[in-house]
Amino acid sequence: MAAGSSCTIVEYFGGDDGYRCGYCKNEKGNFSHGMWSHAMTVQDYQDLIDRGWRRSGKYVYKPIMNKTCCPQYTIRCHALNFQPSKTHKKILKKMSKFLSKGEMPTEQGDGEPMDSLCEEGGLHGPVKVCHSEVASPYLFSLSPSHPLFLFPFFSCSPSHSSPSLSSPSGVGADPGRPLCRKAKELRKARRLQKEQKRQVGGGVPASATSNPATPVQLTQPKALEEFINESLPDSPLHRLEVRLVRSNPPSSQFKASFDASYQVYKLYQMAIHHDPPDKPTESQFRRFLCDSPLEMETPPDGPAAGYGSFHQQYWLDGRIVAVGVVDILPTCVSSVYLYYHPDFASLSLGSYSALREVAFTRQLQKQSPKLCFYYLGFYIHSCNKMRYKGQYQPSDLLCPETYVFVPIECCIPSLEQTHYARFNQDPDAGTENNTDLGRALVLYRRTVMPYAAYARKRKCSNDEMEVAQYAGLVGQVCAERILLYRA
Repeated sequence: MAAGSSCTIVEYFGGDDGYRCGYCKNEKGNFSHGMWSHAMTVQDYQDLIDRGWRRSGKYVYKPIMNKTCCPQYTIRCHALNFQPSKTHKKILKKMSKFLSKGEMPTEQGDGEPMDSLCEEGGLHGPVKVCHSEVASPYLFSLSPSHPLFLFPFFSCSPSHSSPSLSSPSGVGADPGRPLCRKAKELRKARRLQKEQKRQVGGGVPASATSNPATPVQLTQPKALEEFINESLPDSPLHRLEVRLVRSNPPSSQFKASFDASYQVYKLYQMAIHHDPPDKPTESQFRRFLCDSPLEMETPPDGPAAGYGSFHQQYWLDGRIVAVGVVDILPTCVSSVYLYYHPDFASLSLGSYSALREVAFTRQLQKQSPKLCFYYLGFYIHSCNKMRYKGQYQPSDLLCPETYVFVPIECCIPSLEQTHYARFNQDPDAGTENNTDLGRALVLYRRTVMPYAAYARKRKCSNDEMEVAQYAGLVGQVCAERILLYRA
């Protein structure tokens, strides 16, 4: 189906009532707009998530950022420029040891605050389903010379004071001795010295050699794909396979593996989120992770798999051990949820699957050049458990007022001062669009909403009636541009 040949149909539910926040446990502090999507084009959903919306099943919601207790900022990673951190490399090595030798780690995650990549939403708004623990308060690895090093966010003291760079008297390393250096740095320095001696010995003037104070990088950093391939040994004791199956409309592979996938989900919910056995039912699983409003689209300039909703299944020795639910959209891969078999929790499958999804995004970009971002859902700075998403760099946060993406390192200082912040520092940015739209939230193409269904669900005020009439929704379908929902 070509993009633009379908339409979006939604019912708006409003956002006036507060409900319980799953992050800070405020009983009435969580506020969001919500709507039920009967059908939605992938371009419309791309536009929605680029204005702060997110889906859970067919329910699409947006936190009221300046009102909700824990503001949730859309975060995206630049997949093409992504470089794995030291923690990410450890996770890949841990997987390699398990696959090649069968070594199962005894402790979970090595401090990696990552399991599920999303927050669940329902008819009464999003509720928290991520409960993974954070062993370290640090979001980034910074040197003392880094401009962000002195911000209180990077302090591990209870008072949030700036970290001290010197050791207390009688504690720590001898200040009279040189700083310790890692073996890798020492080997690199020795290689550089040998290279400089070789150049001088071969008749190269000393002035033409590299300055020891600014060593030249001899090789490019390894790409993410290289680290992943190294984690997959040639003759493994265990064999890992990743399969992409379309969930809506369900493909034959999805149908054949549905029961096995559901059983993993049920075990995950009971073991990780402590659900009672009767809560993670098959119907709940279908509504939450299988049903999707996104229409299947396979344009000629898109990826081979097409656009829409998918399950990325991780098969270990012929059985499913984890499933990543993702949406493939015109400019991104959007992570929806991740569940795994509890027996393999120590392999940090949440982080491992995120790295695989970043690599998957890079693979799709080769087929569709504009598809170059990996969306991790919402970043919640006020909740320490949700700060891990900032580790996937380079990444941006969406400004809640101007709807432009701003590098996360520019946003952190503002979020340290207040839960809600405007990231775009241009005072005039976004003013023109807000004036044109008046009280309407956003303007979309190829979008329709049956007014009769809307009116049955909600008693309309006079101004809402005017919006519906303006949009051409009373008894007809508008095929061009309409006002979709209220602010």
